[in-house]
Amino acid sequence: MFYTCGPNEAMVVSGFCRSPPLMISGGRVFVFPCVQQIQRISLNTLTLNVKSDKVYTRHGVPISVTGIAQMKIQGQNKQMLAAACQMFLGKSENEIAHIALETLEGHQRAIIAHLTVEEIYKDRKKFSEQVFKVASSDLVNMGISVVSYTLKDVHDDQDYLHSLGKARTAQVQKDARIGEAKNKRDAVIREAHAMQEKVSAQYMNEIEMAKAQRDYELKKAVYDIEVFTKKAESEMAYQLQVAKTKQRIEEEKMQVLVVERSQQITLQEQEITRKEKELEAKVKKPAEAERYRLEKLAEAERLQLIMEAEAEAESIRVKGEAEAYALEAKGQEISKPLSAANKVTMVSSGGSEVGAAKLTGEVLDIMTRLPETIEKLTGVTISQVARTG
Repeated sequence: MFYTCGPNEAMVVSGFCRSPPLMISGGRVFVFPCVQQIQRISLNTLTLNVKSDKVYTRHGVPISVTGIAQMKIQGQNKQMLAAACQMFLGKSENEIAHIALETLEGHQRAIIAHLTVEEIYKDRKKFSEQVFKVASSDLVNMGISVVSYTLKDVHDDQDYLHSLGKARTAQVQKDARIGEAKNKRDAVIREAHAMQEKVSAQYMNEIEMAKAQRDYELKKAVYDIEVFTKKAESEMAYQLQVAKTKQRIEEEKMQVLVVERSQQITLQEQEITRKEKELEAKVKKPAEAERYRLEKLAEAERLQLIMEAEAEAESIRVKGEAEAYALEAKGQEISKPLSAANKVTMVSSGGSEVGAAKLTGEVLDIMTRLPETIEKLTGVTISQVARTG
C-alpha cells in the first residue's frame, strides 16, 4: 500500500526489511501491511512563549523575562531527523513543544542568573544572542533547530527598573538641557562662522573677480601682441613675397636675356664655322692640295733617288762578288805552285801614281783582297813591298 505525506511532516517505515527504519520527508512510500509499520512526525514550526518569573540576577535583583522562540524539527538533515524520531516519535506537537519550552526556559533562567539587570535591560540583543546560542547547541541533539529567539519583555516587582528609568530620565533631561545649551552655543558659533565664511566668501569672490579681470587684461594684452605680431608678420611676408616675386621676374628676364645672348653666340659661332668652312673650301683646300701634290712629288723623287742608289749599290755589290769569285777561282789555279813557297812578296815598280790613276777602284779592291785570298787558299803569308822608281 502506498502512503504519502506533505513537506511539513515525515514518515518512518519500520518492520520487515526496514532495519534501520526508512525516513521520508515529504514524499510517498510503499508499505507492506501487517509486516511493516508507518509512523508520522510533524515538521511544522512551533512558536514558544518562554517565560521566566522572578529570576534572581547576578546582583540578587529578582526580575521576570519573557522571550519568543521559533523552533522546528529539521527534516532535511537525516541525522537530526533520526535523533528527533528517537526522541519524539509518537508524541504530539504540544508534547514536543512542551519539551522544547522547558529546555529553552531553563537556559534562559541560567543566562539571567549570570547577568545584571542593567546588562539585560540595556543590551537586549546580546542577551537574545546568548540564549539562542546556548539553547541551539542543546536542542540540536534532539533534532530540533532554533529558528529565532527574541527578548519580548523585562519587568520586576521592586520598581528597580522604574528607578533606573527615573535616573535615566533625569540623565536624559540633563543631557537634553546640556544638549540644548550646546546646540544654542553651537548655533551662535555656526552663525558667526557662517557670517565669517560669508564675508570671506565675499572677499574671495572679489579677489577672484580681480584675478579674473587681471587675467583678462593680461590675456588681452598677449592676444593684442599676438595680433599685432601676426599682422606685422603678414605685412612683412607680403612685402617679402612682393620682393621675391620681383626678384624672380628679374631673374627670369635675365634668363631670357642669357638665352637670347646664348642663341646669338650660337648663331655667331655657326656663322664663323660656315665662313671657316667656306674659307677652307675656297682657300685652304686648294693650298693643301698643292702642298700635298708637292710633298708627294718630293717624296717620289726621294724614293727614286733612294731606289737608284740602292740599285747602283746592289750592282756594285753583285759585280764585286763576281770579281771576287773570279779572283778566288784564279787564286785556286795559282795556289798549287805557290803552296810550296813559304812567302811571296809583291813589289810595285816606279810610276805608281800613273798606275794607280789607271787602276780603278774595283781593281785596287781586288788587289787588296788578293793576298788574303791566297793566304786562305795556300796558307802562305804574302807581304807587299812597295818600290819607288
